[in-house]
Amino acid sequence: MEFIEITEILIKLVVGLSILKVWLINRDKSTPWRGGNASSMQEEFAAYGLSKNAMIIVGTLKCLFAVLILISIYYKAVEYTGAIGIALLMLGAIVMHFKINDPIKKSVPAAIFLLLSLAIIFI
Repeated sequence: MEFIEITEILIKLVVGLSILKVWLINRDKSTPWRGGNASSMQEEFAAYGLSKNAMIIVGTLKCLFAVLILISIYYKAVEYTGAIGIALLMLGAIVMHFKINDPIKKSVPAAIFLLLSLAIIFI
């Protein structure tokens, strides 16, 4: 296995597992990255002016795309769908942080995952 293939697998593992951790394990935990003064995912979406249903839809899509990225380690056909989906949702997250005038640092995780998703697409 070449260095670039190993790097791509590591990026996919980081992106896929991190997204799943945020949405399935840390959803109700406070982090320094949450929008506004939110201490949970539901409070964060409320800070953005979005409903609980929007949170459920976004969370379902992020988890779906994260799983596709993980599956793409073995089955390349789903790679672009997963990575493009995560990239678009991360772009949306950055827009939401700017919408509510969050400090730039709160957009850093979304920006990192956007860049990693683009790396998956272009590697």
